[in-house]
Amino acid sequence: MQNESFEHFFDEGLIEKVLLPLKQGKEASVHLVRANPRTTGEELAALKIYHPLDKRDFRDEGLYRDGEFLKRRVRSALDHKTKFGREVQGSIWVDREWQTLKKLWGVDAPVPRPIESTGDAILMSYVGDTEGPAPRLHEYEHEDREELEAIWEQLHRALQHLLYRDIVHGDLSAYNVLVWDGDLTLIDFPQAVDPKKNRHAHTFLERDVVRIGEWFDRRGFHRPWERIAKDLWTGWTFADLVPEDLRGLTI
Repeated sequence: MQNESFEHFFDEGLIEKVLLPLKQGKEASVHLVRANPRTTGEELAALKIYHPLDKRDFRDEGLYRDGEFLKRRVRSALDHKTKFGREVQGSIWVDREWQTLKKLWGVDAPVPRPIESTGDAILMSYVGDTEGPAPRLHEYEHEDREELEAIWEQLHRALQHLLYRDIVHGDLSAYNVLVWDGDLTLIDFPQAVDPKKNRHAHTFLERDVVRIGEWFDRRGFHRPWERIAKDLWTGWTFADLVPEDLRGLTI
């Protein structure tokens, strides 16, 4: 399956060589590839390949589908976890991440640039250099409290940016935030939800903020994380969350 995923990107002239694995996660593996600059605009890229369906963990997946319109046959297959249902689950996760990245990249949110997608893989811009990828926040060594403050300000603004575009990450933690040259990049969006449709979005947002807050707490940087999540949600609910540089734009 993985070789087939690579083949598509080779055949389409998007990548020239697979260089090394970057990450092996529960749902997918990520590989550093040498991209074709003429077709992708990149020298290096990251290729995320989702694991075969029988190796993916779809626990609580229904919570993330809440509010999504699905045909009765499809919903029944998903609920009963049939073979067809698992195939649909797999495609939903990949497509959800792909569509979320496209939407966010289009409004200059801090996410990788989406380049190409298939049913089980996404090619996107790479954050890092030839010596290695950008460290994830959980392994990043900050210099001082001032840097912690700057990191939190970026994260807070990113959460605002996502919410203004009707997106809650749904699985945010220090494991899917990259730090490079002082800038943050958010990754891993297969569980993103639309707060206008999903009844659990408020809970997901609070969990995202509290989970990120735990990383800061361990470093002596404390904030009222639950209150921050509540304020973000209230601001979005009453449509006064719009950052100054986004005012005047249409969704």
